[in-house]
Amino acid sequence: MHQRTDRAVREKPFVAPLLDAVPRQPGGPGSPAAPGPAAPPPAPVRGARRWPRLLPTPTGTPFTFGYLLVLVATSLFMEFADPATVAAVLRESSTDVVHLGQRPLLVLTASALWVVGGLGSPMVFVLALVLTALERRIGGWRTAGVFVLGHVVATLATEIPVGISVVAGHLPESSLHRLDYGISFGLMASVGALTGLFTPLVRTLVLGGLGVMLASDLVELSNPLTDWGHPLALLLGIACWPLLRRAGAVREAVTRGAAARGDVIRGAVISGAAPSRRAPRRTRPPARVRGPR
Repeated sequence: MHQRTDRAVREKPFVAPLLDAVPRQPGGPGSPAAPGPAAPPPAPVRGARRWPRLLPTPTGTPFTFGYLLVLVATSLFMEFADPATVAAVLRESSTDVVHLGQRPLLVLTASALWVVGGLGSPMVFVLALVLTALERRIGGWRTAGVFVLGHVVATLATEIPVGISVVAGHLPESSLHRLDYGISFGLMASVGALTGLFTPLVRTLVLGGLGVMLASDLVELSNPLTDWGHPLALLLGIACWPLLRRAGAVREAVTRGAAARGDVIRGAVISGAAPSRRAPRRTRPPARVRGPR
């Protein structure tokens, strides 16, 4: 009798009207399912991110950005300073035979700080595009090395024969003093190096167009030293292809690895499964409760 009464009480559902007014906790029994992790934001359009990468930035391409600032400053000096002062500074920066024999390091550096024609020259725009693209692929130090290699080697290769010809009596002594400065040799070497990172079709088109232009300059030969220095600088950049391709592949692999790790971390943070930096604490195992024997 008592057992049937107890069973009947236990089986009767318990109703608590006051508890129905209390909001249920999410995830509890009878409550709606907890919302899942927030969906990651949509990836930005890749095309919208490519155009800004063509321009130099102080963080992405520090060498190109800093060098262009120097060229802008020297070009403004050429434009607004006293003409006599500008002419004197350019003469002291010239990489002629006399200055190369007296202070080679100074004039080789100073001659690369001036643009023939100033900011109005299209070389400034081409230099910005070429150095930016090259630096983003192989880094600032290698880009600077390619530019300096073309500028120095092409300058010496065109000026040393002048000195030898003057000594041999084939050229007048006035050839030792000439105005020679600019960025064209370094630019041509950078273009030659950059073409090694292009696809075969684009590389053929660029080198073919440059070859026609340089060949026409050699036919006219209006400025012999410059006309011979440009093809030489281009060949120097082409000679750097094996090293730059290897460096570009390594740099791209590192960039992709860093991007992949960043995506994994962002996905873990969004899903709420980000690993904690703290080491897990050691906890004692729960004690076993022994029942009566």
